[in-house]
Amino acid sequence: MTKTGKIVGTLLLTVWVGLSQAQPGDIDANAGGLSALRGETALDIDKDPGRIKDPVKDQGIQDRQYIHQPPLVPHQVRGYEVDLKVNRCLSCHGWKNAAARKAPRVSPTHFETRDGMTLGDISPRRYFCMQCHVPQTDAKPLVDNVFTPVESLR
Repeated sequence: MTKTGKIVGTLLLTVWVGLSQAQPGDIDANAGGLSALRGETALDIDKDPGRIKDPVKDQGIQDRQYIHQPPLVPHQVRGYEVDLKVNRCLSCHGWKNAAARKAPRVSPTHFETRDGMTLGDISPRRYFCMQCHVPQTDAKPLVDNVFTPVESLR
């Protein structure tokens, strides 16, 4: 065995021994000193997700924090059906019903394709509302955050 081979073998053995001696709760040295949001749950185990936080009630529409931020949803959406055939959001926010329901209308940008062509109905890429629009909650942040809104939006 060459000298280089011995060094590589020794390094691999050292890393393997170090990893095998890790205890649950240890912070992974390869993670830059951070612990996972999953806690000690292994990746191949589905952890109970816990209860979904209740939406903030009676807060009205929240100010946006950055340019092009999708508006937050100021009401409960649990159980809303949004699939290929039905979109419950449009029953209130579609242009036909918005005035009667006193709900904001879907933005005209949601009728445009990625090529800029205007359609007569919601663009397929904008159909699944909750990909971008999320309910407001008072949930505790998962990580420390020092974000501040864009100056012009304060």
